[in-house]
Amino acid sequence: MAAVDEFRRMGSGVDGPASNAAAVTPNDSADLTTATRALWVGVEGDVTVDLIGGQAAVTFKNVQGLLPVRVTRVDATGTTATDIVALW
Repeated sequence: MAAVDEFRRMGSGVDGPASNAAAVTPNDSADLTTATRALWVGVEGDVTVDLIGGQAAVTFKNVQGLLPVRVTRVDATGTTATDIVALW
C-alpha cells in the first residue's frame, strides 16, 4: 500500500520540503537535470556551484549538511565535498 500524502493539495513553494532527490556527480560542463531547492552535503568540504540566478563558480567553504541554494550545476573544479544530493 502506498503512503498517504496528507499535503497533496497544498502548493509546494521554494521554501517547502523537497519532494525529489538525486545523487550529484560534480561536472564542469553538464548542468543538473533540474534546478535544486537545496543540496545535502554528506562529507564536509568546499562546494562550487552555478546559481540559478546566473552567477557561476561560487564556492561555499567547509560545507556539511543542508546548503539551501538554488543551483543549476555543481562544478568538479573547486568541489572537495562528497556524498552530495540534489533536492527539489
